[in-house]
Amino acid sequence: MAVVLHSDMGGVNLQGRVPTWGLFATLVLGCSRSTDSTAAAAVSASAASPAISATIARSAVAAVSPASPNGSAAAATPAASNSPELTTPLPNAVPLLKEAVAAFTRQIAQYGGHLGVAILDVGSGELLAAQNDHRPLNPASTAKLFTAAAALSVLHGSYRFETGLYGDTNGSTATKLVLRGHGDPSLATQDLWDMVQDLKRLGVKRVEGDVLVDQRFFDESFVPPAFEQQPNEWAYFRAPVSALALNGNTVRMMVRPTAAESPAQVAFDPPGFVDIDGAVKTAAEGTPQSVRLELSPNGSRLTAHVGGVIAEKDRPIGFTRRCDDPRLLAGYAFKALLHSAGIAVEGTVQLGGEAAKSLLVLHRSRPLSQLVAELGKDSDNFYAEMIMKTLGAEQKGRPGKSVDGADIVVKYLRETGAFEEGMVIKNGSGLFDANRVTAAATVRLLRAAYRDPAISSEFVAQLAVGGVDGTLHKRFRELKDKRILRAKTGTLEATTALSGYVLGPPGKPPVAFAIMVNDIAGKVAGTRAAMDKLIDAIVKHAWRSETRASEARAGERRN
Repeated sequence: MAVVLHSDMGGVNLQGRVPTWGLFATLVLGCSRSTDSTAAAAVSASAASPAISATIARSAVAAVSPASPNGSAAAATPAASNSPELTTPLPNAVPLLKEAVAAFTRQIAQYGGHLGVAILDVGSGELLAAQNDHRPLNPASTAKLFTAAAALSVLHGSYRFETGLYGDTNGSTATKLVLRGHGDPSLATQDLWDMVQDLKRLGVKRVEGDVLVDQRFFDESFVPPAFEQQPNEWAYFRAPVSALALNGNTVRMMVRPTAAESPAQVAFDPPGFVDIDGAVKTAAEGTPQSVRLELSPNGSRLTAHVGGVIAEKDRPIGFTRRCDDPRLLAGYAFKALLHSAGIAVEGTVQLGGEAAKSLLVLHRSRPLSQLVAELGKDSDNFYAEMIMKTLGAEQKGRPGKSVDGADIVVKYLRETGAFEEGMVIKNGSGLFDANRVTAAATVRLLRAAYRDPAISSEFVAQLAVGGVDGTLHKRFRELKDKRILRAKTGTLEATTALSGYVLGPPGKPPVAFAIMVNDIAGKVAGTRAAMDKLIDAIVKHAWRSETRASEARAGERRN
């Protein structure tokens, strides 16, 4: 039988592609419960209608503590902020930057925090200003810089993740189907629906056996390092990882009002994985919304305990939660989608299928060069951890392990001169209390990535643009038109960080900077404001020649 191959086109509306809300209406409307064989919803969590506006906050919170000398995260007293061995001596530091760093240091000292700052000329490699640049600190999500750079260098920007559907067929009957994953962090319900349609085009109308899920590309540890620090957190930023993952290993509940006093329509994406216990009532117009959702494990699936009310004229709302055990999530969704497409499935959903060799349908993701924007711009923890494990699988052998991925990242950092004593890399996202890096190593990484023609354009492109997009769309609005600030943010309960580039005038190299502050619980907002003032000084330095030229031109016009 011929193999059908399709690739994720990154938002292009392919002919025959089912719009997500059309698919939602086809599979869901009129249903308020989902079962193993009944589709509840098939709307991609990443492409949901704008009408679904209520989501779970993405911000992660976690306490941070310094690293112990052996590299494990443990409570310890950081070295004093004026310890000379932590700061690179700079007798010729740039006065403007030296004073700005000093002012920032004084502010953080008032907060009782601990910082590391390094500012470096990417062209010459000269360190322009620094404070405690060799102090290992929790980088929060700026750790994703290390993951992205290593992935682009080792896997290359053209790398695509593959998801295969395997099976044996006899005419219009498949004896069994096997979904085999290879770490695609972007696989969505729509992609599975497309694979179902491809299977139909091959003539399959019935599956007499099971739907099997092959997760062997990764090991069985689907909770990334340090994620166990918040075991009861159901928000999607803490989603587990698996070789075959779907919708970021999350489930999304969608609630749509009907007529007053009638049950609201409740459905889940992906379909087939969540049973609904309870109901949401549609109330009279103007009634405050009070929809409730609690999830609990139910074998290899989930049960949603729902309640509350939604007013009849309210817009549909949605809530996203992580899965507790993601291993069969895609399998149950695929079975439900087969049922909705008119393909009967007689068997169950189980792990297995290792021996399957006959490929029926192959889905390929967008290239890694595009996917890494989820790290740099949107700070997606799930993407980072999936890519980290993929590094391990591709470079050190299968099954992929987080520790192996971390080893590959460290190897890359050593090769680029961006690793030093006291640094610890445990996970790829920077979430919770896991990693320790230095500001000095971070700016060296930034310089190496910028100067490497194999990854430079892709690495810079994946960063948030100040005042424009990603996690920086509301900061540095004064730089929006110039688009000269490209950086990665990091935020935890007691940590804030910002590392990246200030691009210079045409023909001038950028300035790389790394700013990390720990132990500022309750002072993150004030620290961020002080940090932004430091960035203003870096911009003034980087554009000083252009400023002087503009002033000279203005003077000539006056004369």
